[in-house]
Amino acid sequence: MPDFPIDVRLVQDLIQRHGIRHVGAASIREIVSLVNDLEEESGCRFLRMELGIPGLEAAEAAIRGEREALERGVASRYPPVRGVRELRHAAADFIRAYLGIQVEPHCVVATTGSTNASFLGFLVASRRRRNRDTTLFLDPGFPVHKLQLQVLGFRQQSLDVYEYRGRALGRKLEKIFSRGNVSTLLYSNPNNPTWMCLDEEELQIIGELATKYDVVVMEDLAYLTMDFRQDTSVPGEPPFQPTVARYTDNYLLLISSSKLFSLAGERVGVLVLSSALYDSRSQDLLPCFNSDVFGHCLVYGAAYAVSAGVSHSAQYGLAAVLRGAAEGREPMIRQVRVYGERAAAMKKIFQDNGFRIVYARDGERPLGDGFYFTLSYPGASGDQLVAHLLQFGIGAISLARTGSVCPEGIRACVSQISESDMPELRRRLELFHEHFSKVERQEA
Repeated sequence: MPDFPIDVRLVQDLIQRHGIRHVGAASIREIVSLVNDLEEESGCRFLRMELGIPGLEAAEAAIRGEREALERGVASRYPPVRGVRELRHAAADFIRAYLGIQVEPHCVVATTGSTNASFLGFLVASRRRRNRDTTLFLDPGFPVHKLQLQVLGFRQQSLDVYEYRGRALGRKLEKIFSRGNVSTLLYSNPNNPTWMCLDEEELQIIGELATKYDVVVMEDLAYLTMDFRQDTSVPGEPPFQPTVARYTDNYLLLISSSKLFSLAGERVGVLVLSSALYDSRSQDLLPCFNSDVFGHCLVYGAAYAVSAGVSHSAQYGLAAVLRGAAEGREPMIRQVRVYGERAAAMKKIFQDNGFRIVYARDGERPLGDGFYFTLSYPGASGDQLVAHLLQFGIGAISLARTGSVCPEGIRACVSQISESDMPELRRRLELFHEHFSKVERQEA
């Protein structure tokens, strides 16, 4: 068993070798690579909270569906750019079962995960109206979305939504939208990294303003049905997953298979839009896509140019698991509740050792337990806290990358901390707290 803290010189040396100027500004994948090397050179098995990777086995129905597709010979044929019929129809049925809304199968587009879906959305929606080149993020949020806009050369604006809930959110959005430069609005619900959840009243406000100002709402549903404070796991029965799609036709839904079905390695998901948005026309799309129809540009302009289709067999795997979930035969919908149980246990261990929850409430409600939560430690910035935790074999990322206004915070992901890891997490945090509270007393 390694001694803690790990030599600070080793941590600092590896940070420099990786070309990271400030660990608080490092991307998720940069932290992953850094932790991999720290594990190897220190001999310490790290407790990994930095990467939102599933902690459950992949859905068996998906594996079986993909295997059967491969045996039918799909590997030798290019998939349709839009996506195979089975996936599009299964996704439409899944959405009806868990969101309680009707979508047309031709408005479902296969993607290489929801990160690809957001990229396609930005490519088209940000060119839909001339002189509208800004995406507004309801933050904190997933750092890669901001990187995508940076790569594409579009503008972005951030609004930390913690202090703007309910009607206050509507007033703030009205002020921003009325300037006329916002093309798209993006948020995740539940939220990565805070696990706050926008409610139906707030989504109605967003939807009505999106219609009024002709803004396209990109709703990231990577954690669909995972607000465990209410049971949305029964197909076809309320309560349904909250969605802006009930209140506007200007929506793009980003649906991932990574967390809900533990299919992160297959890189497959779907992008869903309303028929009204799919069929909408804009002359401003013509210079880039040679078409003025939004849906046509999305499929045969953006999706074709970016990936020329999604892995053929993976689409059949996702179709199988979506169909099983829509028919109530897929257990993964209920099995992911374990993430909420882990979050509750981990929060207590951290709070017992001097940490506090940064985003501690969800509007007027207590915060739920789910895939992520946020932490701070007295006297430490987010940058310092990430580095300090590395000395105790714990990986995390800073909130500085997420659009948060809280410079002292970090994000913790629960998925890779199993029940058997909880005693070791407690041991390391007790050592951490003893070490840094002693340092703080000495400095005082």
